[in-house]
Amino acid sequence: MGGKTAIVTGGSNGMGKAMAERFASKGANIVITGRNEERLANAKSDIQNKTNAGVLTVQMDVRDRDDVQRTVDETKNAFGQIDILVNNAAGNFISQAENLSENGWKAVIDICLNGTWNCSQLVGQEMIAQEKGGSMLNMIATYAWTGSAGVVHSAAAKGGILALTKSLAIEWGKYGIRVNAMAPGPIENTGGAEKLFASESQVKQIKRMNPLGEVGKLEDVADAAEFLVSSQSRYVNGDCMTVDGGQWIANSRYM
Repeated sequence: MGGKTAIVTGGSNGMGKAMAERFASKGANIVITGRNEERLANAKSDIQNKTNAGVLTVQMDVRDRDDVQRTVDETKNAFGQIDILVNNAAGNFISQAENLSENGWKAVIDICLNGTWNCSQLVGQEMIAQEKGGSMLNMIATYAWTGSAGVVHSAAAKGGILALTKSLAIEWGKYGIRVNAMAPGPIENTGGAEKLFASESQVKQIKRMNPLGEVGKLEDVADAAEFLVSSQSRYVNGDCMTVDGGQWIANSRYM
């Protein structure tokens, strides 16, 4: 990945930061985006202290196409080109379907599905113009295909992203642009984990549901992401890698 440039949306903490840090450790230039300027600054400092990579932060809302275009332009100005995009920015909360508000539905669809589309299209246009190919990775969840109670808004958005992934993989393959997805299970030190692991009893329950008897680590996500965006997976396109220890196979309902 040396000399490549990667944009990671939602890259200031959790899985986004872990992936950005891994890419940086492999020699890539990193652009991390998010809405919280202080978190972005802290993430940049942390990554630069651990690596020698160039790191650019851009305060950006994936729902705003002007923001996304500005990110593309700033990335080009800083590093010359864009090789990798990780669509990691997301929003979610637990709500029973009958109680979900219109605004709640729209917010999650807009951040997850529309935000992924905004970034994919505008970065994709740049990758096509560069004529050097590229790699995109869309972060989803296993309930994109299993369904799950309490997350109908997120499941609909993630299901849409999975369809988008497959469609773009077909359409943009001719440009040398690969588009894949990753569906992590419960991962420590993430926003989702804070909801799932609210008590020790819940941690034990999650572990019992998992064939490997444990929850995932940020390193597991970074390992998979490194493979999927690098030349190691040059012939992988339109696929979704599940990183959950086999949990969705054993039990598709997390609640």
